[in-house]
Amino acid sequence: MRYDLAGRVVAITGSTGGLGRAVAVALKVRGARLALFDLDADAVAAQVKSLGTSSDVWGTHIDVRSWETTEKAIDAAATHFGGLDVIIAIAGIAISSPMEKLAPEAFDRVIDINLNGVWRTFRAALPHVRQRQGYMLAISSMAAFVHSPLQAQYTASKAGIWAMCDSVRLEVRRLGVGVGTIHPTFFATAMMDEVLADPAGVKIWGGNSKGLWKMVPLQAVVDGVIRGIERRKDLIVIPSKNGLVARAPGLFRRSIERVGFNDRDIEAAIAAAGDGRR
Repeated sequence: MRYDLAGRVVAITGSTGGLGRAVAVALKVRGARLALFDLDADAVAAQVKSLGTSSDVWGTHIDVRSWETTEKAIDAAATHFGGLDVIIAIAGIAISSPMEKLAPEAFDRVIDINLNGVWRTFRAALPHVRQRQGYMLAISSMAAFVHSPLQAQYTASKAGIWAMCDSVRLEVRRLGVGVGTIHPTFFATAMMDEVLADPAGVKIWGGNSKGLWKMVPLQAVVDGVIRGIERRKDLIVIPSKNGLVARAPGLFRRSIERVGFNDRDIEAAIAAAGDGRR
């Protein structure tokens, strides 16, 4: 059944970036109410003003590197709207550099924003989303499955998002909450402008103008996000012709899940688990 977005409260991290802006507009057209989050508070304020009134569009600063600010922002959005149906974790960065040259703190930054940031976002949103049996979507990449040189930090973060979301999906399905990841290939954003301006990126990807690394239109990714939410999909691949590559690592996943993880045992395990502190 189609998950109708009209009237739903949808929160977006990284809302002022190229993909975030386009997704926000598409959701607004479908009648969704928007909670917009980004590191740049002024940019969020301008985005809110451009999209509507405080009754259906609201925004605030967020830093997904901080649990405190992430929880505070998402709780504030839920308070403003009286609840939260969908969370979309878009905030992310990319750096192209080999291990021998990459500063350790740069590796940590990519992982902290791209992977840990999604975990913080979902963790903060879950108490609200579960009340409405909603849906959580993270922006991953085909880099989760195709691991390129000079991008160990990026591919690790995107593969981690896919694995993490699969695990969380099993935990929350008994609550009626859906979890998905979207895996686009290259598409035009400010992030890609940086890749195309980087001699190393141009050398590896050939300018992203043809062949395996050719960019797809931004609108194709936006359509994939909307379609994925409306169908509450756990895996969305853009373009769809890359689906076999994306699904191959999880070829036996569903069979293993059916045999090895039933909801009753998962619920009992969650009840028995600690909070991770030692």
